[in-house]
Amino acid sequence: MTIYKFAGFWRRLGAYTVDYAIIFFIFIILASIASVAFFSGAISGNNKNFITALADPASFSSIMVLIWIFFIFFNIAYFTYFHGTTGRTPGKMLFGLQVVSDKGAPISFGIAFLRAVGYLISGALLNFGFIWIAFDKRKQGWHDKIAGTVVIIREPQNDTAGISIPDNPPAFSNPQQYAERSDAPKESTTQPSGAPPVEDDL
Repeated sequence: MTIYKFAGFWRRLGAYTVDYAIIFFIFIILASIASVAFFSGAISGNNKNFITALADPASFSSIMVLIWIFFIFFNIAYFTYFHGTTGRTPGKMLFGLQVVSDKGAPISFGIAFLRAVGYLISGALLNFGFIWIAFDKRKQGWHDKIAGTVVIIREPQNDTAGISIPDNPPAFSNPQQYAERSDAPKESTTQPSGAPPVEDDL
């Protein structure tokens, strides 16, 4: 039975940083497309009313709230999809991590969604739910405890550096025996019995 170690705080932080960078990049692209479409439609209509509404602090605050809500839903969708399919986001793949249940089984989309929502709870109080990973015995954050999951280190076995040794040992597996065999003369210089001695012409 293979035993996998629990992933620590810093390794998980590195994976989350990669995922957050991907999320932020995609979100900026989507937000830019939506903004261009919105402003183009608004300007083509009543320009005066649009500028007045845009200058209103209440309207601007409402837009910012909608953007923030969309960002939260996009985060939840991102982690739910990747954790629900393979248990590994791009960041976790890069750092050799995987999310599994606390029994070691793959998690479902329902558990992945619950875990993604748990991120909000872990980050609500100064990210203390994430910091808890560094002190927990099984390296679980609050979102892990809510969903009943753990994060393990699961390195690809084919990427491990080392030496390949065949299962069947060679015929001379004993080093001393091999040395004795290698020290033996390759050709015999003993004269055959009964043969005349060879004289040196020099």
